[in-house]
Amino acid sequence: MFHRHITNTVLVRNVPIGGGSPVVIQSMTNTDTTDANATAEQAIELFKSGAEIVRITVDTVQSAETLPKIRDKITAAGYDIPLVGCFHYNGHRLLTQVPSCAEALDKYRINPGNVGVGSKRQKHFDIMIEQAIKYNKPVRIGVNWGSLDQDLLSNMMDENSLSSSPKSSAEIVQEALISSAIGSAKRAEELGLPQDKIVVSAKVSSVKELIFVYQELAKRSKYALHLGLTEAGIGIKGAVTTSCALGILLGMGIGDTIRASITPRPGESRANEVIVCKEILQALGLRSFSPAITSCPGCGRTSSSFFQDLAEQVQDFVSAMMPEWKSKYPGVENMKVAVMGCIVNGPGESKHADIGISLPGKGEAPIAPVFIEGKQVCALKGDDIVEQFKLILGEYVTNKYSPTN
Repeated sequence: MFHRHITNTVLVRNVPIGGGSPVVIQSMTNTDTTDANATAEQAIELFKSGAEIVRITVDTVQSAETLPKIRDKITAAGYDIPLVGCFHYNGHRLLTQVPSCAEALDKYRINPGNVGVGSKRQKHFDIMIEQAIKYNKPVRIGVNWGSLDQDLLSNMMDENSLSSSPKSSAEIVQEALISSAIGSAKRAEELGLPQDKIVVSAKVSSVKELIFVYQELAKRSKYALHLGLTEAGIGIKGAVTTSCALGILLGMGIGDTIRASITPRPGESRANEVIVCKEILQALGLRSFSPAITSCPGCGRTSSSFFQDLAEQVQDFVSAMMPEWKSKYPGVENMKVAVMGCIVNGPGESKHADIGISLPGKGEAPIAPVFIEGKQVCALKGDDIVEQFKLILGEYVTNKYSPTN
């Protein structure tokens, strides 16, 4: 386990963020909020996939008025999901004009860079914080480099230009992000919002800059920190950039809650961004969600199509069984399974796993040894090796993780 940068604990409904609690996964709906059915359904989908907090856009009076209906539909379906309202530009009006929305939400997301212009910026920010205090709600003060407080940035740029050793524009933007986030959080405290109601984020799209900004936030404050690139990109690119940025920061012990802001391809499930977060946390050993399946990439030695088919079928089998296994067999999510393709690394990797199978490569004897906790227990052969191994795997789970054992 990494040494965690300990921050204040913020309770969002029944989910603790910070204070050494497990890193929390968040996601956000992309439905029209005024469509209560679609938004509730997607929130449930994200929750079932592993999102522990779900954020919803609140940008109009109609969307604010729909929030209580969304909450009711989620509750009626049997789910208790912490919901966050994402406000930009007009949050001060929506939270005051639609008190049912302010009450139905579990947290408010405030961007201090676009709550108002000029003298109105502070006034509107204060109103939102006052509403959070009134309804006893935590807030995330989320600064983005794409919507940074332009007055603050201009003043810092002007001061920098007069310096005898001026910094680069990029450095000033980074400092403005940090100053805006911490300064706004301190202003919220001055208004009466306690530290254990404040989460802070300062997002950019550059991996290197994100790492620097969050290192500074961690040095300068004890606020719970939400991690994420503001726009990670589409598909594999988005998954890789998110993994690089979050993996490095989490490896430093920085970060209490995360989101992968990946652009979904047309028709692609929004839940894929949740899966990326789960894989990052599991790869780092910070949390376990399902058994880790190790499989080799295959090479000229492997019987390619058969090896790939077995690996996929085992993965699908474990995924299909997890809802039942997780409820009946505590600790099964920590199980390690190996599906290997030939004699080079197959037996060795299989011995390191809780249970593993090593398929015969080209030119090898047509048998597949199975290893359980480091020892070979049998050797499978025939046309139904997949089904045989799935049966052995199921029996292993029952025998190993049953509460009665």
